[in-house]
Amino acid sequence: MGQIIVIGGGAAGMMAAISAAKAGAKVTLLEKNEKTGKKIYITGKGRCNLTNACEQEVFFQNILSNGKFLYSAFRQMDNRAVMAFFENAGCRLKVERGERVFPVSDHSSDVIAALNRQMEETHVRVCLNTCVKEILMEDYPAGCDEGKNHYRSRVKGIVLSDGRRMEADAVILATGGKSYASTGSTGDGYSFAEMAGHTVKEIGPALVPFTVRESWCMEMQGLSLKNVSILLKSDKKTIYQGFGEMLFTHFGVSGPLVLSASSYYVKKWAGTPVPLIIDLKPALTKEQLDKRILRDFEENKNRQFKNALDGLLPAKMIPIIIRLSGISPEKRVNEITRNERNTLIECLKNLTLTVTGTRGFQEAIITQGGVCVKEVNPSTMESKLVKGLFWAGEVLDLDAVTGGFNLQIAWSTGFLAGSSAAGQSLAQ
Repeated sequence: MGQIIVIGGGAAGMMAAISAAKAGAKVTLLEKNEKTGKKIYITGKGRCNLTNACEQEVFFQNILSNGKFLYSAFRQMDNRAVMAFFENAGCRLKVERGERVFPVSDHSSDVIAALNRQMEETHVRVCLNTCVKEILMEDYPAGCDEGKNHYRSRVKGIVLSDGRRMEADAVILATGGKSYASTGSTGDGYSFAEMAGHTVKEIGPALVPFTVRESWCMEMQGLSLKNVSILLKSDKKTIYQGFGEMLFTHFGVSGPLVLSASSYYVKKWAGTPVPLIIDLKPALTKEQLDKRILRDFEENKNRQFKNALDGLLPAKMIPIIIRLSGISPEKRVNEITRNERNTLIECLKNLTLTVTGTRGFQEAIITQGGVCVKEVNPSTMESKLVKGLFWAGEVLDLDAVTGGFNLQIAWSTGFLAGSSAAGQSLAQ
């Protein structure tokens, strides 16, 4: 029976362990934390948006880095297969707006429990509070050319932080990235990758809140907006455009819409000041919005401007919009001119902030960058440099926008790494 070690008890690691065990291998999963799935537990605000029920074409449109690399993995374990896996494991699912898939209970703990049950049923040995110090490798002759030997490395096992050694036919690295270090994602996999001769593409925080220049933004801290659109631009180039929900914070802006925008921003513009334009009323043209404002003003014609915007804006935003419009808050609405109305409309349709950067890894949902996928076989997830070394999940240079796509990457690559490692180790 092939002996496989999986390093990392997150989404990719647990799926890899289950996949390998179901294929007949003897599997040991090593997790540095006191329990598995710590990062899964906090995803989706504790609800766990575990995949997206979209069509395959849409799925790949939402992958930002190296989407083509995922073709084989997605074919082996696509979003439908993931949904079936969790349903069969006793975790009932539901599909919400944007085709986002959640457990019916709205508890991420049910997703973790399903994975733990599957590991128990497939006899995966789980070792908690266990840190790996080193991947053991050896060189071996892999053919010759004109009488000269060529060597390639292969996995022998691992060394734990306490010095103990464990032998293995294959090792699957599913250590995660560097986001939310408190969950165990401390970048260990990148060190292991470099030890094995792999290239690590520059990493950075992604799906992360923006910091902004304007101080008035902070005055709206805690205000959440739904059904707005944003446009992130650099000169005349559109970096990101989207529709959804956003949140004002004490440092800038966050929320699903902003998090998705951030992944496009950090790819090429990280640290560069760029305008973020918010359309507070995307369903209305400027002409339609003008009619709406006139209607509201007619109903409140004897009121002051500051008291006539309740039907148009949340209370926390009214003082800001008044200030930006330049219209006197005490002015009667029946005295407001057409030009002043046009200025108000511009504020509502083009509320502009200046993005100055992003928050750090501690607030990032995922890590952008990682192990270079050109050095990994997309059909197996095995290293092209070290025989028996497999990769899965966020440690790889793969990332996507919000909506369950990043967890789908973890499930797909984890499943393929596990089944491939088992097939290879059992064949030896």
